Amino acid sequence: MAKYDYVPSPFRANPIVKWVDHRLPIFEMIDEQLIKYPAPRNLNYMWNFGSLAGICLVIMIVSGIFLAMNYQASTLHAFDSVERIMRDVNYGWLIRYIHMNGASMFFIVVYIHIVRGFYYGSYKAPREILWWLGLVIFLLMMATAFMGYVLPWGQMSFWGATVITNLFSAIPVVGESIVTWLWGGFSVDNPTLNRFFALHYLMPFVIVGVVFLHLWALHVHGSNNPLGIDAKGPQDKIPFHPYYTVKDALGLGVFLIVFAYFVFFNPYVLGHPDNWIPANPLVTPAHIVPEWYFLPFYAILRAVPDKLGGVLLMFGSILILFLLPWLDTSRVRSAKFRPVFRLFFWLFIAVCLVLGWAGGQPAEGPALLIGRIATILYFAHFLVFLPLLGWFERPTALPSSIAEPVLGGGKLAGAAAMEKA
Repeated sequence: MAKYDYVPSPFRANPIVKWVDHRLPIFEMIDEQLIKYPAPRNLNYMWNFGSLAGICLVIMIVSGIFLAMNYQASTLHAFDSVERIMRDVNYGWLIRYIHMNGASMFFIVVYIHIVRGFYYGSYKAPREILWWLGLVIFLLMMATAFMGYVLPWGQMSFWGATVITNLFSAIPVVGESIVTWLWGGFSVDNPTLNRFFALHYLMPFVIVGVVFLHLWALHVHGSNNPLGIDAKGPQDKIPFHPYYTVKDALGLGVFLIVFAYFVFFNPYVLGHPDNWIPANPLVTPAHIVPEWYFLPFYAILRAVPDKLGGVLLMFGSILILFLLPWLDTSRVRSAKFRPVFRLFFWLFIAVCLVLGWAGGQPAEGPALLIGRIATILYFAHFLVFLPLLGWFERPTALPSSIAEPVLGGGKLAGAAAMEKA
C-alpha cells in the first residue's frame, strides 16, 4: 500500500498513542486504513453513500438500545409500551421517530449504494466477494427490518407477520415445520413476538460483523471509480484524509437535513396508518402491505398465482444478484463507456419503481397485470439483456489512466486499454 508521508498524522506526536501502538497497533491501523488509505482520485459524491450507510447503522443501533430499555415484548403490553415511549419517556418520541424513520433512510441510502454499484460495475472482478458481502448485509437488513416492523404490535404488524411467515409453508415437506418454529406455536402470538424482539436486537450486531468483512474486502483491491479502470500508480490516487473525509462530511450534512425533515416535520409519511390500531386477530385489514422498501419484492411475490412459485420468484429476485458478476459478460465496468447498457440500466430502474408502485396496490386489475409485466422485465434484464449486451455492445474507448481525465488530458487508449479493464 502506498504511503503518503506528506499527510500529517494526528497520532504521531502523542507519547500515549506511541505507548499503546507499541503494544497494540490500533492507531497505526487507523492511520493506514482511514487517513493514509490511497483512494482513486476521481471518486464522485455517489461514493458517499457507503459511509452514510455505516452512519445509519450506528444511528439505528444506538436508538434501538434506548427503545429496548422501555419496550415490553408481550402481546398484552407491546402496543401500550410503544405509546408510553411516545408520551411518557423523556424524549421518547424523538428516539422513536429517529429509529422509525431511520429504517427508511437506511434503505434509501443502501438502495442508492447498490444502484451506484450497478452503474459503475463495482461487482466485476476482482470485487465479486465484496459484492456478495454487500448483498448479505442487504438480506440481513431486510430480516431485521421485517422483525422490527412486528414489534409495535399494530394491525399491520400482526397481519404482516402472519402473511410473510406463512410464505414458508409453501416449501415442500419442511414448510409447515419452519412456520411452526418461527411462530413458536401454532399462530402468531406471544412466543413469536418474543423471538422477533430477541432477533431484532441481535441482528444489527451481526450486520456490524459483516460490515467489517465488507470493508476488509474493499481494502484488498481498493475502491472502484467512475471510470471503472484500475489505478496504475500513485498519480491515480490520493489519501483518503482530508480529501474524502471532507467530501463525506458535506454529504453527511445534507443527509442529516433530509433526515431531520422526516423526524421533525413529517414522521408518519413513510409508515402505514393501520399500525396505529392495536393488533386484532379477528379483524383483517382491507389491504395488507409491507413497508415501502419491500414493495418491489412483494409485487414479484404476487405476480405468480401459485404460492410456491411466488416465493421462489421473490427470493430469486435477490439471489440472482449474487450471479451478476458473471451474468454481465462485458469486459468494461463503467456505464460511462457503455451507451446501450445505460439505456437498459435506466429501463431497469424504471421497472423497479413500477414494481414498487404495483406492490402497494391491491392484487387485482391493471396493477396486477403491470406487476407481472414488470416482473418479467426484471428477470429479463439479468438473464437476457445483460449477457447479450456483453457480446454485442461496442463500448467507447477508455482512458489510459485515471489521472488523464482528472488532470484534463485528452488522450484515449485503444483496444489495449479496454483489454486491461
